[in-house]
Amino acid sequence: MAPYDVKRAQKELYAPRNTRWALVDVPEQQFVAVDGAGDPNTAPAYAEAVGALYAVAYTLKFAAKATEGGDFVVAPLEGLWWSDRLDAFTRRDKDAWQWTMLISMPSWITADLVEEARHSALAKKKIPAISRLRHLTLHEGLSAQVLHIGSYDDETPVMEELHGTYLADHGLRATARHHEVYLGDPRRTAPEKLRTVLRQPVERVDG
Repeated sequence: MAPYDVKRAQKELYAPRNTRWALVDVPEQQFVAVDGAGDPNTAPAYAEAVGALYAVAYTLKFAAKATEGGDFVVAPLEGLWWSDRLDAFTRRDKDAWQWTMLISMPSWITADLVEEARHSALAKKKIPAISRLRHLTLHEGLSAQVLHIGSYDDETPVMEELHGTYLADHGLRATARHHEVYLGDPRRTAPEKLRTVLRQPVERVDG
């Protein structure tokens, strides 16, 4: 049996084709997560958080081979983003950004397995952020989602469309943190070719 791959199992969420906003229903998901703040391009905490996530994710991948669920493909990096200042994203004031970086896990990866992998990875990698890594369950439900092709700094008009027209036109309001799924590696992909899933959990205004 082929290893579980979230990009295949949940194509609507991890391989969407729509480049205009559309609604999706996001089921409950399990993640490993690390919280932090600051500019993702320059803050040492961000690079450390990403390193911690991958260290634990690969530890879990190998441990999963001995479980009933079996092996899995390590999923793309994801992030939840927010700020105490409403204009921090439109002004690209990255130092004011707060984030939770994530990697999706199969349903059979339990909090106990994550805790075991965290201790194992910390002993080998000595990455301090591993000690802050946690198991996280999200159920975002109804969400507006779009595939953005281009640099991360070019997301602003797309987000302005969401909050300026799309939500109101469809009788929706935002309910949770902005969510991104990174389908390309910025170290190996030209900025104009990067593919990012932008997602915003929403609810209908009329209930």
